[in-house]
Amino acid sequence: MLFSENLKIALRALQANKMRSVLTILGIVIGVATVVALLSIGEGATASITSSIQSGGSNLLTISPGRMQSGPAALSGGSQQASHLYFADYQLLERGMTSNVTDIVPVYQASYTVKFGNESFSAPTVGVMEAHKDVRSFTLTDGRFISDGDNKSQNLVAVLGASVAEDLFGDLSPVGKTISINGLKFQVVGVLEAKGSSVGSPDENIFIPIETGYTKLFGETAMYNGRRAVNNILISVTDEEDMDTVSATTEYLLRRSHELKPTDELDFNVMNQADTLEMLNTVTRTLTIFLGAIAGISLLVGGIGIMNIMLVSVTERTKEIGLRKAVGATKNQILTQFLIETVTLSLLGGLIGILLGVGIAMFFSVTGMIGSVITVDSILLAFFFAAAIGIFFGLYPAFRAANLHPMVALRYE
Repeated sequence: MLFSENLKIALRALQANKMRSVLTILGIVIGVATVVALLSIGEGATASITSSIQSGGSNLLTISPGRMQSGPAALSGGSQQASHLYFADYQLLERGMTSNVTDIVPVYQASYTVKFGNESFSAPTVGVMEAHKDVRSFTLTDGRFISDGDNKSQNLVAVLGASVAEDLFGDLSPVGKTISINGLKFQVVGVLEAKGSSVGSPDENIFIPIETGYTKLFGETAMYNGRRAVNNILISVTDEEDMDTVSATTEYLLRRSHELKPTDELDFNVMNQADTLEMLNTVTRTLTIFLGAIAGISLLVGGIGIMNIMLVSVTERTKEIGLRKAVGATKNQILTQFLIETVTLSLLGGLIGILLGVGIAMFFSVTGMIGSVITVDSILLAFFFAAAIGIFFGLYPAFRAANLHPMVALRYE
């Protein structure tokens, strides 16, 4: 019997019991739709994380205090840092890095109450230098950024993140206005473009000259062992291929500066974008696979439902099978016919599920709730599993039909 004839018989069998066919493929539809939607959302999350980190600066190395407390303190306090980075470390790196580096900048951050008019709230205040703007790839919507002149003169000026500017001033232009940070008056000279909810987003921050912060705002909280402390040191590397070289040089210089022996544990961390991306992408991939596996359970349930219905169909059509065998149909032809019916059910459910999954992913993207990226791979994977389930769960009913004895089948009531 030709494949086309078997397909026609399969479609007629489905049309004869429309409601039963719809309920049978429902599990496949839900499973495939969930797999497609979750994989698309997972891809979207990965793309969003990648874009977010890359928007924070090109070829960026971040140096931070790295030795963590252990023992009871760690159990009770979590991850308190027991080491510090100093402004002198930044100066050492600036002198020691003679090649492969575009800029090196220190960062010190503390939270203070900021006020304008009747508006008042706590916001992170970040001491920076002029090059910070280029290192972090900041763009301004109004005014200017902190300059080297502001640091030399210790000017009381500030640049606002987009969210801070909106919360303090609403629709007013902040540039030229005076705000209070911990009771100290600062003139707003610029507003940053909104970055959105990204990793290390500056939207909620206020930026001031770091020298101004040390001398007039941060006070003793920024001093450790009589030296100026920094939260981070950022290094913008000229070429991505030089990241490992610069990272190794950084480790060598700071290890020597901190008087660490070759066998001593580092009291600082050097993190590059590739490390951060790999770590976060591993988390999103693991979560996506986990959720996809859960969604796959509904595919298995749908497959069991298909096998159950096909067994009922074999029982209902026992006489038909006996008659076909009596007139010359072979076991392979009967087997093929029932397999085609099962696979048709699965693929029909798979196609509907793919359309539904794509629709769900697009809905999340359009509404802005969760970004999604629909890939051909996710669609092909879902389609493949739908077909595989049809074959796997259709084999037993098909073999049962093919092995019926024609005389027994014809006498079946």
